Amino acid sequence: MYSCINHIAIKGISACVPRQIKKTMDYDWITEDERKLFIKSTGVEERRVASLNAITSDYCEKATNHLLSKLNWEKESIDVLIFVSQSMDYYLPATSAILQHKLGFKKEIIAFDINLGCSGYNYGLYVIANLLASGNLKRGILLTGDTSTLSTNYKDKSTYPLFGDAGSATALEFDTDAKPIYFNLFTDGSGYKSIIVEDGGARNQFSEKSFIEHKISEGIERCSKNLVLDGIEVFNFALKEVASSIIQLFNDSKLNINDIDYFVFHQANKLINESVRKKCRIAPEKTPYSIHKFGNTSSASIPLTMIYQLKDQLEKKSLNLLLSGFGVGYSWGNCIIQTNKIVCTDILEIE
Repeated sequence: MYSCINHIAIKGISACVPRQIKKTMDYDWITEDERKLFIKSTGVEERRVASLNAITSDYCEKATNHLLSKLNWEKESIDVLIFVSQSMDYYLPATSAILQHKLGFKKEIIAFDINLGCSGYNYGLYVIANLLASGNLKRGILLTGDTSTLSTNYKDKSTYPLFGDAGSATALEFDTDAKPIYFNLFTDGSGYKSIIVEDGGARNQFSEKSFIEHKISEGIERCSKNLVLDGIEVFNFALKEVASSIIQLFNDSKLNINDIDYFVFHQANKLINESVRKKCRIAPEKTPYSIHKFGNTSSASIPLTMIYQLKDQLEKKSLNLLLSGFGVGYSWGNCIIQTNKIVCTDILEIE
């Protein structure tokens, strides 16, 4: 699905991570050689892990308050609030409603959740941009993030050392001077079992069996309330679909790949991202990384990478960016956007 949306500008981004750092070389469930190989293939040297006292909405709340203060935006001016996550506060109600109250936003606001992971930042941008594009609504806040570590098992070498926790806030505004944003978005639910938490939803509710651990293979033990990641299937999906979708977006938009300053990929793992980069023939200096410091942070990874690697440039000049998110679902999508001296806060930390 290809789309072009006019008159929407990103005005600022902020991100918040846990203070607690877990280093891959300290992960003693696997051997030292396995740890070194894991770092080489995934790129994850360390990551941030939430304490039991904080969840995704807490990180998003902190990021939002900080961003609004830097923008000098009144809370009454926010017309749309979207929360994109697969780590919601509760089964119900929507976390966006809770955040509307905690943030002190007005009642005359559109607020809802989107249940997406790795592709969530681009999907969220698409939805909020469409809501603002008519000009009837002026300002929106997009919140993305996950506390994925809550669903991983220490005895699962395929997930535990890969994922990190984070939340982000992106401020958008109706702006007739803004350059168009180009999107393409895709879904293929045939691969839904490749990244899944099997128990805890309506289809497979929690039971005593949900907590019984099973040995899946050497170095992988988990129960059915833990995150499952089939790395080979995900790699094959990304190699097949992501690079071609990026090229397709350039063809549909009639834009030139050489005009892009940076390609900001979801931080899936280094092997996947480098394979996509090489297939698209993108120069390595145009592909920033944050996975070595924060791990795979799901829908927060794109804005987190923008802040971590591009903060100075984002604040000082206009940048042409291609943002690409892909993974759980399978769901994937890309957008091409031009930023223009946006507010880009330091990365915040809480427990």
